[in-house]
Amino acid sequence: MPETPPRTPLAPPDAAAAEEMWTAYAAAHPEAAAGAEHVVEQFGDSAELAEELIGLVLHGPKRATAALVADFVGEGQPLPRIGGHWIACDGAGVPRAVLRTTELRLGPIGSVDDAFARDEGEGDRTRADWLAGHRRYFERTCAARGERFTDDQDVVFERFRVVWPPGPAG
Repeated sequence: MPETPPRTPLAPPDAAAAEEMWTAYAAAHPEAAAGAEHVVEQFGDSAELAEELIGLVLHGPKRATAALVADFVGEGQPLPRIGGHWIACDGAGVPRAVLRTTELRLGPIGSVDDAFARDEGEGDRTRADWLAGHRRYFERTCAARGERFTDDQDVVFERFRVVWPPGPAG
């Protein structure tokens, strides 16, 4: 049986650096940022996974993400909103990009479609690979909270755009 790679805990996001990034974005795009709220987040549940996923956002095809509604509830966070912004940090907590939510849908894991799996940009980008990988991830994150993942739990399917920094990723 292959050994499970080590998982380094996520470093807390650098709130001061995230606010500096937000200030730069807001200065460049006052029409988009005026009165807008933002959150500071990381992808995944380990530094290694956060690094891999932010890399796919900055240099690759990742324009969607999925999380359990229970994850937001467990962390006392509101669900994302269309038009909402979030500052995505790497595994060390360094802010790397400002993302803007463009589409949201709630549904069970099995409701994922081929287009969403492709837009998440992970693995081989197929629905089957997406289901296998996300089922493992959700089982792991639920277990860490002392819960059990079931296929009927609500998943937040979110699409986004990279709005900062300017460049090819956006």
